[in-house]
Amino acid sequence: MWFKTCKSNDYAYKDINKRTDNSSVCSCLKKILGYVKNIINYFDGIYEEEYSCWPPAICMILISLIEIVLFCYDASQGKMDATGPVAQIFIYNPHKRQEAWRFLTYMLVHVGVVHLVVNLLVQLFLGVPLEMVHRWWRVALVYVAGVAAGSLATSLTDPKVYLAGASGGVYALIAAHIATIIMNWAEMEFAIVQLLVFLLLTIVDIGTAVYDRYWRHLQQNIGYVAHLAGAVAGLLVGIGVLRNLEKRKWEKRLWWAAVVIYFSLMLAGVLANIFWYSHFQQ
Repeated sequence: MWFKTCKSNDYAYKDINKRTDNSSVCSCLKKILGYVKNIINYFDGIYEEEYSCWPPAICMILISLIEIVLFCYDASQGKMDATGPVAQIFIYNPHKRQEAWRFLTYMLVHVGVVHLVVNLLVQLFLGVPLEMVHRWWRVALVYVAGVAAGSLATSLTDPKVYLAGASGGVYALIAAHIATIIMNWAEMEFAIVQLLVFLLLTIVDIGTAVYDRYWRHLQQNIGYVAHLAGAVAGLLVGIGVLRNLEKRKWEKRLWWAAVVIYFSLMLAGVLANIFWYSHFQQ
């Protein structure tokens, strides 16, 4: 009897060991499969799967068409240097700051064919892919925010400078790509490479404009402040409105910081333009 009991206990012990070993194997397999899945997701990003042609990405295309039509109208009047009848209505004129629409509509005015074509190409190549993931209205908010920030910042730093062109909006789109890379880092394919490319593009262009103006003393009529302000607005608004596929705690804190900083800067710019009379009378 004792022998049978011991034997049965021995079988039970072996059965427990067998089940424990099986559970350990299953646990290890699950971990391995999890690692494999993460690796696959890294090289085949979730973000890239979000690209869609519906609803159609028409925002940047429509804005580009409007810019082309207005430029062609002025060109038909023999004016291609932002002095035509349309340009005179829409250009940011520091002596007509009370006409508030100019803080936005200057994006529709361009100085020459090259200026127009460069802005069109960049905003289409950068804006349309953003629209395919984040939808047109989010990209429109980023673009307009960059345009408004560019004119407000320029009015404060260079109060006698005229502004024409969509560069504030274009730089907002560049920075919006940086924002979406930051917020969707784990879900994006080759995120580090994309981030370095956009950072290098922004830094080199703005750095060149600043160097030419303050060290080489060249007057190239490039509103680098509008570029820089547009980029800052694009980054902050991009973090605030563009899609975040998988929300994490630190991203929520970053979202709040971006929203607060953006609205604080914009409010300060608007109030300064309204009440800082002495600055604009110099």
